[in-house]
Amino acid sequence: MNALLSNSRYLAIIPVLVSLLASAAAFIWGGYRTIAVILHMIYTVGTPEEGHAIIELIPIMDTFLIATALLIFSQGMYELFIGKVEFPGWLEIHDLHDLKSKLGSVIILVMAVAFLENLIAWQSAWETFLFAAAIALVSAVLIAFSYFMGRD
Repeated sequence: MNALLSNSRYLAIIPVLVSLLASAAAFIWGGYRTIAVILHMIYTVGTPEEGHAIIELIPIMDTFLIATALLIFSQGMYELFIGKVEFPGWLEIHDLHDLKSKLGSVIILVMAVAFLENLIAWQSAWETFLFAAAIALVSAVLIAFSYFMGRD
């Protein structure tokens, strides 16, 4: 039974591989979208559409941030369950709290980009305020979690 439980840690290879595949797909998709926007910017120079092309880059940031979160999750799961990997100092993951903190940081960035997208599509001041307040609240909770839950 001990050997079975010890080797069950290799089940973590499933989320590692799937997250890595999803991350690669998101990076490729973000690259494709970036090239499409750059080409659109080139072809709209000097037209009224010129400014809109630049705004199209904002959702692409979301794609890359989500791809980064998936990559961090994949690497973190591997490091926690399978084996040690050489990572930059800021990406070292020693326990589940480290992984959740790093993912929480990326989630805060994704929410900031989502707010920027909402701000550009501004419809209602009150709804925009409520959206900003909700993002601020969730961000504060994630920051507090990261700060306080790491202490023994």
